[in-house]
Amino acid sequence: MQELAIKFNVKNVEFQGETAKHEIDDKSPSIVRDFNKCILCRRCVATCKNVQNIGAIDCINRGFDSCISTTYDNSLNDVNCTFCGQCIEACPTGALREREYIDDVWAKLKDPDTYVIAQTAPAVRVALGEEFGMEIGTNVTGKMVSGLKRLGFDKVFDTNTAADFTIMEEATEFLERFKNKEHLPMMTSCCPAWVRFTETEYPENIPHLSSCKSPHQMFGAILKSYYAKKNDIAPEKIFVVSVMPCIAKKYESKREEMKIDGICDVDCVITTRELARMIKQANIEFTKLDDESFDHPMGEATGAGAIFGATGGVMEAALRTAYELITKEELKELNFEEVRGEKGVKKATIKIGDAEVKVAVAHGLGNARKVSEQIKNGEADYDFLEVMACPGGCIMGGGQPIKSSKIRSEVDIRRKRSEAIYAIDEKSVIRKSHKNPIMQEIYKQYIGEPGGHKAHELLHTHYSEKEKYCIDE
Repeated sequence: MQELAIKFNVKNVEFQGETAKHEIDDKSPSIVRDFNKCILCRRCVATCKNVQNIGAIDCINRGFDSCISTTYDNSLNDVNCTFCGQCIEACPTGALREREYIDDVWAKLKDPDTYVIAQTAPAVRVALGEEFGMEIGTNVTGKMVSGLKRLGFDKVFDTNTAADFTIMEEATEFLERFKNKEHLPMMTSCCPAWVRFTETEYPENIPHLSSCKSPHQMFGAILKSYYAKKNDIAPEKIFVVSVMPCIAKKYESKREEMKIDGICDVDCVITTRELARMIKQANIEFTKLDDESFDHPMGEATGAGAIFGATGGVMEAALRTAYELITKEELKELNFEEVRGEKGVKKATIKIGDAEVKVAVAHGLGNARKVSEQIKNGEADYDFLEVMACPGGCIMGGGQPIKSSKIRSEVDIRRKRSEAIYAIDEKSVIRKSHKNPIMQEIYKQYIGEPGGHKAHELLHTHYSEKEKYCIDE
């Protein structure tokens, strides 16, 4: 709109007219809805209803009173919104935006009594540079770490490390279920929007969800237990900030299920966009930063952890580990092309030793609904299912840099970011999660066996049915 105003020389609003005043909906931990900025373009409605197949928002009332809202004008927090954030990506005016926690992070960074740790998701490093004019899909890992250290974080760790823990727990859980033919297909639980979708729309499918926490929540639990003890830091003095491509993670971090002895695993979640704002607020010239490495020991990760950011990545990483755990043989060909690509629902049968494992991968909640219906009706012909709520996976999350429709029509953003993710994997020295030496050490020293008592105490959780309101009702 700013570009159009400049093009047609619209410098001021000559006819103010009558305007309606709307209360800002900021009850959700993830999304702020400010209809005072809305132009009724309905892009958010089309995305929510037609792409994601949720229908949490629609146009209500008639004439002058028309507005985009929810059932009975409830808060987004109280309807079947999954907090995927795709509506934010579609909104051209900022009427929908992520709930910002920048001030909370600045306050903790200035507090000398708080030990502030940043952890960054794999998808952030291939998108952050776009906020500073760099080419789409540029891998800025080194500059990102350098920028975070200059902001004042005590430690900067890699969520990819936690992804390796997720694979160990998830693969162990799947092998147990596959052996006993229990609650199959097992569904991944890394995506909080997908988990909330299941809890509200398909509660009968909850037993199929993996009990594993998502990687950043696992990491928070490890940092406030193992790392705190090893470095003689009181857990309550550690403030964990997750830098995520996702706004549903903000909601996830506030869930009661994500606390241990009353202490949150993760204290604050900021998006890729929020981190870019902080770097700009600090007057850091991002493009001129030197590359720096993640802090040891929680910066050691594998290529398998990196591909979590793209659709099919969790499944591929899990298959690499499951193959070697089952066969006790080295997997030569690491790329499972069958689960890669842009197809909405991908299915494959993977030969692992004497067993045939049927897997499926879905991305976008519209496709998630299709596989959820199959599972609900007992028609699922697969053993293991990966779902990511955002089309393309985390690389296209609701917290990623927002691109204009012009750029989206000219550039395949999803492909460029995805290629950067897989390039990180290809260049990694270690590409299998179970080979991560730091992770092996932590299991040996503190957690014990994957799937064991301590592992369940720290790295697993449970889910339950959530009340649902929707437009169709």
